[in-house]
Amino acid sequence: MLHDIRIFNYYTESLAKNKRQAYAVSEKAGHQTSAESWGTGRAVARIPRVGGGGTHRSGQAAFGNMCRGGRMFAPTKTWRKWHVKVNQNQRRFAVVSALAASALPSLVLARGHRIEQIEEVPLVVDSAIESYAKTKEAVALLKDLNAYADVVKVSNSRKLRAGKGKLRNRRHRQRRGPLVVYNEDNGIVKAFRNLPGVELVNVRRLNLLQLAPGGHLGRFVIWTSGAFALLDEIFGTFDKASTFKKDYILPTAKIANPDVTRLINSDEIQSVVRPANAKHQKRPWTQHKNPLVNKGVLFRLNPYAKTLRRQELLKQERIAKKGAKKPKAPKAAGEAFLKTLFAP
Repeated sequence: MLHDIRIFNYYTESLAKNKRQAYAVSEKAGHQTSAESWGTGRAVARIPRVGGGGTHRSGQAAFGNMCRGGRMFAPTKTWRKWHVKVNQNQRRFAVVSALAASALPSLVLARGHRIEQIEEVPLVVDSAIESYAKTKEAVALLKDLNAYADVVKVSNSRKLRAGKGKLRNRRHRQRRGPLVVYNEDNGIVKAFRNLPGVELVNVRRLNLLQLAPGGHLGRFVIWTSGAFALLDEIFGTFDKASTFKKDYILPTAKIANPDVTRLINSDEIQSVVRPANAKHQKRPWTQHKNPLVNKGVLFRLNPYAKTLRRQELLKQERIAKKGAKKPKAPKAAGEAFLKTLFAP
């Protein structure tokens, strides 16, 4: 599952890169001045320098990327490779994964959509709403479906954008609301397009960036019955190929039952799983001691070191006993010495 999510995120990021607008610095930037190198022999660098005099600018280095007012290193070009190719089968895999995720209430709730009062997910309504042409009709429908809370959430999330984007027609930012998928446009686009956060798409033109904005699975999707019935023809089934996409069959699931919690807690698995180990609390901080200095740590690491140490001490004692000299008794003074000592 984690591997599939990583693949899905990679596809989403790659597709999102294809909407980038090419940018580059001016080709003249940093070169709109007249400068020549002074050559060698002047005890200054050989970088080109601005000519003239009478101003601070004269004599200053120019053109180089290390210079003030110079060009950048490797100026950006508009002919960079902006487009990222994604294989057709990979794009389809990502789209069907996003569609499957939109049918799981836990993922839809985790993405932030207000669907607590919704009767069921996926939410399928009558195809008669495709003929709606007024916004008030769309609002009444969403309120009847208890889905209008998601629109209110989007409206309350409108915030002023941070940075220069507010000067570039991106002044505000807000969350995403429901995605309405229809079969035929008989006025439904005009009815829903003015609601904050609500997006519409034809079932034949399902877009990955709309089904999973930002690479996050679980978009709240409202289907018309005609669009929902057309899914099997567009994407096929596990045993029947699609009629719209040549030789395309839905990818086979890796596990038959996606409810992993139910599998783990089943009697068959729990009967062979060993009980959990006793909780062992690790010390938040452990002092590292040098075994060469600390004898207690040394004896824990090498119990035989204690025997070696004992043998070394006994050896030193034997050497000390063997080399020790016996104290000599003082000699008695001689007669000649005494006569000399007591001579008158």
